[in-house]
Amino acid sequence: MQARVLPSEDGKDSSQRTQSRVFPARILKYLTLFVVLGFGFFVLSVYMTRYFDLQTIGFQARPVIKRCVEEEQSDLRRWIKPPPSLMHKMSEEELFWRASFVPQVKKYPFKRVPKVAFMFLTKGPLPLFPLWEKFFKGHEELYSIYIHSLPDYQANFPPSSVFYKRQIPSKVAEWGKMNMCDAERRLLANALLDLSNEWFVLLSESCIPLYNFSIIYQYLMRSRYSFVGSFDDPGPYGRGRYNLRMAPEVHITQWRKGAQWFEVNRKLAVDIVRDTKYYPKFKEFCKPSCYVDEHYFPTMLTIVSPHLVANRTLTWVDWSRGGAHPATFGKGDITEAFLKKILEGKTCLYNDQPSSVCFLFARKFARSALEPLQQFAPSLLGFG
Repeated sequence: MQARVLPSEDGKDSSQRTQSRVFPARILKYLTLFVVLGFGFFVLSVYMTRYFDLQTIGFQARPVIKRCVEEEQSDLRRWIKPPPSLMHKMSEEELFWRASFVPQVKKYPFKRVPKVAFMFLTKGPLPLFPLWEKFFKGHEELYSIYIHSLPDYQANFPPSSVFYKRQIPSKVAEWGKMNMCDAERRLLANALLDLSNEWFVLLSESCIPLYNFSIIYQYLMRSRYSFVGSFDDPGPYGRGRYNLRMAPEVHITQWRKGAQWFEVNRKLAVDIVRDTKYYPKFKEFCKPSCYVDEHYFPTMLTIVSPHLVANRTLTWVDWSRGGAHPATFGKGDITEAFLKKILEGKTCLYNDQPSSVCFLFARKFARSALEPLQQFAPSLLGFG
């Protein structure tokens, strides 16, 4: 049998089938090479990116740290800086809560210049403010001013005055009632928001300073005691006003009486603002004819911090004329002899040592007394 001869087309197809098997292998080789090179470039690019990113972070690290430090310092400044405006919108509960904060670390982490907070409790105008402005002149870094007036009173001090925009949010305060003590606590709480305030002086619109600013400032700053009148009066106007229902928080042997005008340091100011133990008792059981502004602070502070109270006030008044209120002095009363009588001939204890400087302030002076007071201030009071 003759062998079958394949047509030439079959031979061509065989050759092509062989070539078709070889061609995909070459493509696979190139593809593999391309993948390997691509992966190499990828790894290299990732490495270079990380390297340059680290270099960038290294260069930026110092500015970032600097910004953090600046932000921390800024946070501290916000904490220690007093409110930009005294007319805030805090409720009294919020105000007293914030004012009662006491740092547990005694050393301040910033340069603190202690100031005296002068707190004016008044119905409206301050008729003697020109005298006070002369007193404050040149001591701007050492004092702050707060005014509690009737809520509807609008002060008209010029922008150049130290009393400009120094009013705090206020409510009605009535003589002999608890809302008078509320006003005093409100003044203290607002003044405590300034961490630089170390001493707190309560004044009325009829008060005057008896010495220049430097003498009063040093007298307060060097004192180991706060100045609150506090004494045990066994008569009808002392213990006779005590209510047995104030026990057990307040016993009759702890009952004290004193003038409402005080000069207290920061520790006692906080004690007054944060009190929630004795306040309700006085509010409920000390009502006219128990005049709470004469008993609440003297009694409470004698119980809480007796070792820090000097048991006297630095504000002079004259009760010699009798009546429910001290004498008021007008233009005809202001003479050199009158002022020397207030300044001289007194003895008291200051830091447990005898002293002839017993009063730093005096009241009550009428508007008409301003002119002669300004006349005598340079020679007798040491300012103006």
